[in-house]
Amino acid sequence: MIKTTLTAALVSAAALGLTACDVQKTQEGNVNLPKYDVSKTQEGSAQLPKYDVKGPDVNVSSTEKQVTVPNVDVNAEKKTIEVPKVTVTTPKEKEQQANAGAKQ
Repeated sequence: MIKTTLTAALVSAAALGLTACDVQKTQEGNVNLPKYDVSKTQEGSAQLPKYDVKGPDVNVSSTEKQVTVPNVDVNAEKKTIEVPKVTVTTPKEKEQQANAGAKQ
């Protein structure tokens, strides 16, 4: 469910970004392919269209607003608690430890 929602959000954002662009074709495209029988009858050429793409101007700024927020006093104290300790030994490290123990 989260993957579907995330994918939909990303596709929507990409579509919104593309709709904000101004695209104008500046040159027509042309593809002339060579014709072949037993021998070539004409030379081929290809010309792709050109586009000018102008993205939107995005201005990010901040402004100050007054909002009502709660005033909370928090008193913190130090306590000793038990937390898990994880030690990871890779197979390569195990082999090195075994070799070092065998040499002693």
